[in-house]
Amino acid sequence: MSKILIRGAKVLGGAPQDVLIDGETIAEVGTGLSAEGAEVVEADGKVLLPGLVDLHTHLREPGREDSETVLTGTRAAASGGYTSVFAMANTFPVADTAGVVEQVWRLGKEHGYCDVQPIGAVTVGLDGQKLAELGAMHESAAGVTVFSDDGKCVHDAVIMRRALEYVKAFDGVVAQHAQEPRLTEGAQMNEGVVSAELGLGGWPAVAEESIIARDVLLADHVGSRVHICHLSTAGSVEIVRWAKSRGIQVTAEVTPHHLLLTDELVRTYNPVYKVNPPLRTERDVMALREALADGTIDIVATDHAPHPHEDKDCEWAAAAMGMVGLETALSVVQETMVDTGLLDWAGVADRMSFKPAQIGQATGHGRPVSAGEPANLTLVDAAYRGQVDPAGFASRSRNTPYEGRELPGRVTHTWLRGKATLVDGKLT
Repeated sequence: MSKILIRGAKVLGGAPQDVLIDGETIAEVGTGLSAEGAEVVEADGKVLLPGLVDLHTHLREPGREDSETVLTGTRAAASGGYTSVFAMANTFPVADTAGVVEQVWRLGKEHGYCDVQPIGAVTVGLDGQKLAELGAMHESAAGVTVFSDDGKCVHDAVIMRRALEYVKAFDGVVAQHAQEPRLTEGAQMNEGVVSAELGLGGWPAVAEESIIARDVLLADHVGSRVHICHLSTAGSVEIVRWAKSRGIQVTAEVTPHHLLLTDELVRTYNPVYKVNPPLRTERDVMALREALADGTIDIVATDHAPHPHEDKDCEWAAAAMGMVGLETALSVVQETMVDTGLLDWAGVADRMSFKPAQIGQATGHGRPVSAGEPANLTLVDAAYRGQVDPAGFASRSRNTPYEGRELPGRVTHTWLRGKATLVDGKLT
């Protein structure tokens, strides 16, 4: 079994320490460590975090391999410091059966850049009419515990209630894409001053907030867990805060792009800024940051949504919604949360590793950086600053809103159970 000695790393941003990896496990953490025959990685004060966990990734395979595959998506994940990702169900065919989720899970095992945990669809074909095979997907080799129709809302309250009741039997969770469809027909961007000036169909905040309000009440009634995907408005924050104060089992995520970007960017008519839910106002952005800092929002999730060039290089109305995010997420969180003083690196580890692993029951991930724990780790050069160049992405798609933008931080190394997947910023 190979040994790796990481020397002088700031574990969770603390004082420099040495970390010895022996095989798949962290053997020792301390100062002045040595190990005969070990490969030495000089951290030189870089920040060492537990491997990141993304509860919301679109890998597109099967069916849209022109956008992404499990291989390219997990390579992008490793580049961004992730050791585990949860793959959304809106593939072709939809991941609504044991067979499809097992296919995705096995592809992740085969490629080995990070663990892939499939998310099962809540309804057959994502059409909101009939519950999918939730129990069969949970009992499959993939062991699905998270279910979502992401990309579409489970808009029928009866179907949502039944899903919450069903997953309660095995402590699963329904991850809701909160979007009332009747309120967003023809919507192109956030409803507000900018949409009015541009003449684009508005996407009102209440379309998100009304579904969240309904679903936290349903979760309370049933006594089950509900997770809110890509929360994006100040009003949504207040609803989740209220629900948590009542002891309702609700968790929520925010994307990096909703922590940084606003609807003012839509004035460029560049479809790279078209996303679901849409970019909101500066007031919403500030509310999201504060909520992530105080724990109202539990986690950061990328909503990595790759699209081929032709689906974004077109007029705004015809463009697909979504942005890639795995390779830039940590940098955006550093800029918006760490460099602003809202979170320290231990807080980043909590929001991007510990809690997402807990919500999704990702065994072996989101664990402390201490002896006896799995060696799922990422090393970050927090002092680095550089421009984002999508030409260097491992993802098959390039639809990033950060092209040419200077961002802080760079992942230099990622280890999955002691095996290096990224070394000096290059995939192994």
